[in-house]
Amino acid sequence: MIEEQRIVEIKNLSKYYKMGGETLKALDNVSFSVKKGDFIAIIGPSGSGKSTLMNMIGCLDFPDTGEYHLDGNDVFSLKNKQLADVRNQKIGFIFQSFNLLPKQTAFENVELPLIYRGLHGNERKETVMSALKKVGLEERAFHCPTELSGGQQQRVAIARALAGTPPILLADEPTGALDSKTGAEVMKLMKELNKMGHTIILITHDLDIAKQANRIIRLHDGRILEGKEAVVH
Repeated sequence: MIEEQRIVEIKNLSKYYKMGGETLKALDNVSFSVKKGDFIAIIGPSGSGKSTLMNMIGCLDFPDTGEYHLDGNDVFSLKNKQLADVRNQKIGFIFQSFNLLPKQTAFENVELPLIYRGLHGNERKETVMSALKKVGLEERAFHCPTELSGGQQQRVAIARALAGTPPILLADEPTGALDSKTGAEVMKLMKELNKMGHTIILITHDLDIAKQANRIIRLHDGRILEGKEAVVH
């Protein structure tokens, strides 16, 4: 069944860093899976390893040991060009700081990854407008980021991540640069997108944000907490 299909399989990931004469474990034998259509939050304090794990999931970094399968691909066996294709086609990135091009319109910001993907003409235009419509910004398509509120800019960033329908949306502190009201609106949108079938992995340090996901993975000192330690209050 589709709901049982595992889109992410992570097994025994460990990552070490040398600092001075000391070896630090950023990740310590981390294993978990994500099913298609799931909405999970990875939460932990600063230094817990969540940023390192996010970089692994986003195919931006490699572990010292472990395995990672994404939508059927053995990620750590891929060459650089193949990894770039995975990042472009399999993962929609949503960043805390939006990462929009300031002199480009919302339409052009959403369009850019589709140009890299090789979509042409009307197909690209329809894909961009469909993504902007999903986030309620089709009427602001030709406004630049400076003409948009913070919440609208994050919606453009989400539309850019949605364009091309990647299997996973990877959101790094998506409400971190927003006020509480706007952040709540963005989280409402994320939950609506999940109900539409989008698989979402959200990285956060905010427990209130994490609790809005369907499942929470708690990291501490590079380890996934289990049993009583993993209970979220």
